[in-house]
Amino acid sequence: MASIFSTQITLFLPYCMLKPQSPHSLRIFHCSQGLLNLNFMASSSLIHPVSQSLLLLVRSSIVAKVTEGTLPPAFTLKDQNGRPVSLSKFKGKPVVVYFYPADETPGCTKQACAFRDSYEKFKKAGAEVIGISGDGTESHKAFAQKYKLPFTLLSDEGNKVRKDWGVPSDLFGALPGRQTYVLDKNGVCRLVYNNQFQPEKHIDETLKFLKSV
Repeated sequence: MASIFSTQITLFLPYCMLKPQSPHSLRIFHCSQGLLNLNFMASSSLIHPVSQSLLLLVRSSIVAKVTEGTLPPAFTLKDQNGRPVSLSKFKGKPVVVYFYPADETPGCTKQACAFRDSYEKFKKAGAEVIGISGDGTESHKAFAQKYKLPFTLLSDEGNKVRKDWGVPSDLFGALPGRQTYVLDKNGVCRLVYNNQFQPEKHIDETLKFLKSV
């Protein structure tokens, strides 16, 4: 019979956002300056394959529902001013939809400010930018005002749209994923880009794509 034991693991995860969840017996004890201390309890028969590939421990993906060439599920969410905004409103122009973990976290702030600094380039390409996270409208409003964000932030409380679109998550769902989609003027997805720990690259990749079409 496999023995049950507990072990503590310290990982370096820059720009992370953690929420107090503990699925799959994964407990989050501390996150500071990008250092994550975990207490992982498992059977010794299960820990062996994890030791062979730490990636299996720190990343958990779900099946992508929105892929290149597909039509994403429609949605209506409230923006930072509490007004309902529908995806269909943007039909007729390219749309950059980026899902991010949370307001006021290091990586998400860098990403939002990078979109802000390149916003005129997106406008020149005729594209709209929409940021989506599970934060409430008041959080979005404060975030947008503090960093002077000129684009729309939508509140996906309960993460329904995130789930409908199949945005992958990390750390067994404890860390919401960072994924960007570019939709064409007909609403069809033309680019999917995922990079949790280099948030500013989302801007580079989406602009590069928009300039190529």
